[in-house]
Amino acid sequence: MAARREFTRESLAAGVRAGDKRALARAITLVENSEPLAYDLVKDVYPDTGNAYAVGVTGPPGVGKSTLIGALVRHVRASGRTVGVISVDPSSPFSHGALLGDRIRLADHFLDPGVFIRSMGTRGHQGGLAEAALQTVLVLDAAGKELVFLETVGAGQGEVEVITIADTVVLVLMPGSGDSIQALKAGIMEIPDVIVVNKLDHPAAKTMVNEVRSVLSLDKESDWRPPIVLTEASRGENIPELWEKIEEHRAFLESEGRLEEQRGRHLAGEVFAVASARAKSHLERAVADDPELRRLLDEVQNRRLDPLTAVREIMEKVFKLDGVDGTQAR
Repeated sequence: MAARREFTRESLAAGVRAGDKRALARAITLVENSEPLAYDLVKDVYPDTGNAYAVGVTGPPGVGKSTLIGALVRHVRASGRTVGVISVDPSSPFSHGALLGDRIRLADHFLDPGVFIRSMGTRGHQGGLAEAALQTVLVLDAAGKELVFLETVGAGQGEVEVITIADTVVLVLMPGSGDSIQALKAGIMEIPDVIVVNKLDHPAAKTMVNEVRSVLSLDKESDWRPPIVLTEASRGENIPELWEKIEEHRAFLESEGRLEEQRGRHLAGEVFAVASARAKSHLERAVADDPELRRLLDEVQNRRLDPLTAVREIMEKVFKLDGVDGTQAR
């Protein structure tokens, strides 16, 4: 058996830039595990990012997202473009790994040197995306992938984080699914840029298109009106039409600097999201290690102290901040 290749910071960054699959796999594992080397790596390759176009694909389980992505990959590879695919799955409660593993429906592309596919688990992170998803997109971007598909499970209001990473968000729905219509009513229609109704042969397909169109008609203010595309992903039907709509949305974003403005907002939001996660971890450790802070929580639980007073005292002690308005404590 060949010895496992050990990467240094320099060789890993060079391997990522060269698009080496082993280097990419190792880099993403480091990112997922929040290894110190991962921070150095992303720092090293960050200047090489900003070229990949990210397409988020979301929707309820079982609507054919993986099959749809497989068909889209086949279509764009025909024009020679390189592709990365990130499939974010629910985590196993036991191993914390991706519950569904690498997608069988994407297996046709595993041996294609122009395609890199990776599954990762959410590890309990709310919002449908692994916390490492943005960093993984950056790594694939630095590796020269022209397109990155990001698949997430779920289409409720809690599964909207894909919008903070993807340039274009595709929502996949399936006719005859009550969950899909509930998703429409729940406000999910604020998220997609392109809507796919998969299984075009289904008797309820056209009815669903009309229902979705009626929901979209309520929005009178948006500059972009999401198009609706009927597909049959397993047969590749209407995939060129779907890709055309994605390209139209990209052209819309690239006009008048909208794409760079949107990416700027996303990156700034990610800075705050990661900072919030780090602050939360620090706060939890501080409370766990401090008997006085633990006593405050006990008093809240026993209803001897109200929660906001406890917040104020904890924030003052841990962060030297006023717990009500976040100003510097005096």
